[in-house]
Amino acid sequence: MFERKHQNIAPVPVFIKRLALYFGAALLLILAALFIGIAGYHWFAGLTWIDSLLNASMILGGMGPVNPLPDPGAKVFASVYALFSGLMFIAVMGVVFSPILHRILHKFHVDDKDFRK
Repeated sequence: MFERKHQNIAPVPVFIKRLALYFGAALLLILAALFIGIAGYHWFAGLTWIDSLLNASMILGGMGPVNPLPDPGAKVFASVYALFSGLMFIAVMGVVFSPILHRILHKFHVDDKDFRK
């Protein structure tokens, strides 16, 4: 999808379109992670859908749960979901920054050999 180092750098409209595509992919990842959290809080913790949305959003945003969790199964889900959310943050940042980082590296023509010692 990205241009190779011997090709010219992509024009700004192509870059903007690429950014929009990658932001869209990141949004889909976030929505999928949020859905997993909502469903898990609803089924494992027995919370209402709106409370499940609140808790999943808070965990995914790095804030922590709002409602107390009633049983050990719900607490295990919350801890696994919190770890999953941290990994999703890293993945989403990778997706969002990859076209930007590629453009920067392409602009400076950085090769693998520049990093070898």
